Amino acid sequence: MGAKLEIAAIALTCSIAAPAIAAPVLHRFRRASLGVWGAVVIAVGVIGMAAGVAVTARMMFLSNHDLDVVLLVVAVSGTVTALMIFWLGLPVARASFALTEAAGRLGDTTYRPLATEPPSAELAAISRALDATHARLLTATERERALEASRRELVSWVSHDLRTPIAGIRAVAEALVDGVVDDPETVAAYHRTMVANSERLTTLIDELFELSRLHSGALELSLENVRVADVVSDVISTADPIARAKGVRLTGRADETDRFEVDVVEVGRVLTNLVANAIRHTPSDGTVAVAATVVDGRAELSVSDACGGIPAADLGRLFDTGYRGERARTPPGAGIGLAIVRAVVEAHGGEVSVHNITGGCRFVVGLPVAS
Repeated sequence: MGAKLEIAAIALTCSIAAPAIAAPVLHRFRRASLGVWGAVVIAVGVIGMAAGVAVTARMMFLSNHDLDVVLLVVAVSGTVTALMIFWLGLPVARASFALTEAAGRLGDTTYRPLATEPPSAELAAISRALDATHARLLTATERERALEASRRELVSWVSHDLRTPIAGIRAVAEALVDGVVDDPETVAAYHRTMVANSERLTTLIDELFELSRLHSGALELSLENVRVADVVSDVISTADPIARAKGVRLTGRADETDRFEVDVVEVGRVLTNLVANAIRHTPSDGTVAVAATVVDGRAELSVSDACGGIPAADLGRLFDTGYRGERARTPPGAGIGLAIVRAVVEAHGGEVSVHNITGGCRFVVGLPVAS
């Protein structure tokens, strides 16, 4: 029993000594490649096993011939085992190098997923994570490019819209200062022109400020549990005088029992904006219809007009910031109002869309109902 314990102690000592000696070597090569680390680890394991066998054999007082045979077997087996383990580990090293190269190309058009599945579950998980990250980076890049293009369009169009009323105010003011006109009726008309242009400037600046507030996440919703019909009724009563002045029929329909939880002021602004646009683009004797229904836990508010339809190329970008589409149906300052509509709706956890119908188009706002 004592001899066995002694042999076990010798084997344990040799097994511990080899890694202890190799630890400083590994620390020195801590920035080396995976292949170097693998070679050192394999060598440590084989040398520790070989040393244990050799020392134990020596302690067993074998003959020199028997000892030489044991040592030869250990040397050959250890060498072959180390080479085989190193060969089997080469796919792991190659996969590691391929993943490192792929990581350096994330988000670039030259990035390619690995042609073959990595040999270990961990490396395969890293490969899948790199593929997913690359896809997200491409999406983010495309989104950034779209936002930059939208920003440039917005700056261009806003600059134009600011220049027009400013130029009008300046021309009228210069005419008044120079005394070009002096009859009271013309002077009063010039004053009305200045006021109208000032109002256009104020509206545009207010819309820009509101859009900036929405995009910065500064909007704080004050949710109230209200009837859908009440919100629709308030919007109809506000817009009806405008519709009557243009000769447009304005109708509204909503269930009296349906309720939802929204910021009444913001949702009212959304509907008012959509209704005002619909009235503006609907010819006299046309009809603008506002409807509200609740289906499957979602409130659907729709505004239908008789504008004649929207070009298919414009439908997908109508709510983009600064996008105008067809100039014939775009009033000064447009390109911001519908972007505000989408931002407010999305802040409520809803969505807004538009599609053509017979003789016009239909805007649809989807919102969650009250819990």
